[in-house]
Amino acid sequence: MLRLLACLVLLPTVVSAQQAALEITADIRLDPARIYGALIIRKSGVTIDGQGAWLVGAAQDSGLAAKDYKGTAILAEGVSNVTLRNINARCWEAGLVVRHGSGWLIENCNFSDNFHDPDFGWGENGRRGGILLDHVTRSTLLRNQANRVWDGCVLLDSDDNLLVDNDFSHCSNTCLKLWTASRNSIRNNVLSHGIRIAPNEVHARDSTSVLIESGSCFNSFLHNNCTHGGDGIFVRVLNGWCSTDNYFEGNDCSYANNNGVECWAPRNTFVANKANHSSYGFWLGGSDQTRLIGNEASFNGLAAGHHNSPHLPDAGHAGIVFMFGSSSHTLASGNRCVGNNGAGIALIGDQGSRGQKWKAWHWVLQHNQLAENRWGIYGQYADWIVLAGNRFSHNSAADVQWVEGVTGVTELPDPTTDAVPAHRSPVQVIGPEVLSVGHDGTWAVADSQSAAVTWQIDDQALQTGPQITQRFDQPGFHRIGVNVMQAGRIEPACRNVYVVQEVQELGTEHSGAGWEITDLHERTRSEQQQSRARFRVADEPALAGRQALQVNIDPYAGFRVALTWPQDRSLKIPGQPGQQLSVWLRATNADVTGWQGGPFLVLHGTDSSRCYLEPAQGRDLMRELSYSEEREGWRRLQVPLAGGGDWVRDGALPSEICAVSLCFDSWGAPPLQLWLDGLAITSAPTPAP
Repeated sequence: MLRLLACLVLLPTVVSAQQAALEITADIRLDPARIYGALIIRKSGVTIDGQGAWLVGAAQDSGLAAKDYKGTAILAEGVSNVTLRNINARCWEAGLVVRHGSGWLIENCNFSDNFHDPDFGWGENGRRGGILLDHVTRSTLLRNQANRVWDGCVLLDSDDNLLVDNDFSHCSNTCLKLWTASRNSIRNNVLSHGIRIAPNEVHARDSTSVLIESGSCFNSFLHNNCTHGGDGIFVRVLNGWCSTDNYFEGNDCSYANNNGVECWAPRNTFVANKANHSSYGFWLGGSDQTRLIGNEASFNGLAAGHHNSPHLPDAGHAGIVFMFGSSSHTLASGNRCVGNNGAGIALIGDQGSRGQKWKAWHWVLQHNQLAENRWGIYGQYADWIVLAGNRFSHNSAADVQWVEGVTGVTELPDPTTDAVPAHRSPVQVIGPEVLSVGHDGTWAVADSQSAAVTWQIDDQALQTGPQITQRFDQPGFHRIGVNVMQAGRIEPACRNVYVVQEVQELGTEHSGAGWEITDLHERTRSEQQQSRARFRVADEPALAGRQALQVNIDPYAGFRVALTWPQDRSLKIPGQPGQQLSVWLRATNADVTGWQGGPFLVLHGTDSSRCYLEPAQGRDLMRELSYSEEREGWRRLQVPLAGGGDWVRDGALPSEICAVSLCFDSWGAPPLQLWLDGLAITSAPTPAP
């Protein structure tokens, strides 16, 4: 509070019009007694020392609201190795914008009281307020401020940066936002009070202290204050592009209006964080391979505190809950969940399908302290659950409450825990990730000294032993889970396996030559040519054959885009009702709203006819998942050429097919990336008796 008051006292009184922009091409020290306008940094390698000077965008007597501020206080594009220190900027749309640079040092700057809009509704409202780093790498932000702004700091397509001891608190959208930003280190920052909420409002309009979005991976968050937000930390997956392999340790995310931590992406690790006094401590769905170790998640959902969106029975909440999304291969170890209005830990599969679409599968819950909740552990539609060494006391309804659809629960004797390490590296599974139909695959754990190893493939019976062997008769996706007992501790691990069938590939087993792209108007089906694409051999290993095809669509016009092969219409494949088109597909869509239905298929006849196939009932099969791993990995599409099942045909099936088009449609128009493999037209499989 003293720091804030000091800043307010030092604000200059400005009554004159905005100053002209000052272009920086050499080292400079600003005059602290002078009021400046904008700075434009034109040269790399310079040092700008503001010495406490102010850059002011709007005069005090302008009457502008903070949401109407315009301009950028400091702008730099394409310059690197700049040192910027001791500058203050207020009354701008953005305090600092750096695009396409590296090696920056930004320290002791204050970008508070710029664009701010606490009354804005739901949705995005631009990247503005404090600091925007756009395609900036290997830079350091040290002891800066950005308070009472829309976004305190945004890392957009910015990797390998270090943020230490900054205060980006009291923001109306986010204190810190990562968007396609990876390998950044975020340490000891104040990122509290990221919230936009009206009196008596419930959900806080997706405002959050920290937002992690759209392929922001391998970041580390250590010992940050993320309290009093809409959420504390929010790993959001609106468009299906997951942010994975992030590490969170020692952060305080308590007193959030909604969730201390909300995460919808897999393979993130949370160690020794606090998520107390919120509606939920940790809300995790679609969060396979999550590791929760030594966290606090207590006093959540209380009537005297935050208690929004009760989803457990009797208006219940939870300290840790996995719900409305998958949760396979999950470890919850050494967590403290005390005094929650509902469950200490809740694991819940898909309620709409009664566990048919997914279950909470392959869980290890060990050494957790579960006290004074309604239920210590609550489970529904779950399978293969191992309990070991948990401590229960004074849970009012039950220590462990299994309701409908819970199977495969094992409670192991409490091991000696004195020598149990607080944290260790995950177990590694070795064995094939791609397997051909009809061939044996063998999987083992890398550590042969393990005391006990238990395996399960999909929903088959458990097996024990150092390795497991399996053959699959049909192409598709399979999960392999394993539990390994080491030094009194159980470690879960997994391996995803794709089973492929040899086919005569159409356009996905060569360099990408012969493909074309067109924009296909949805209503008139007229073709345009605004999008452009690069077709090339994928960098990643192929599933089918020796290589896969990677398609980078940039620019993308935002229409339904058709990828057609071959361009010369030379296929000459007889069209028959018993055929199907099959393809393995991966996709990345950077648009926040994601896909607009699809995918769609066009069959081109040698007689210039066309046959259209699209998902039945307007379904969006780009969003609908057969398994949660489809978001990051491969999915297999099988389209009957005659239509039926999930597909509707419009137009007669050509007697001879000369080309095929795979069509995709997004709500927005950022670049799209797709990977295709194993594209083929084959006889449809015979249904099993």
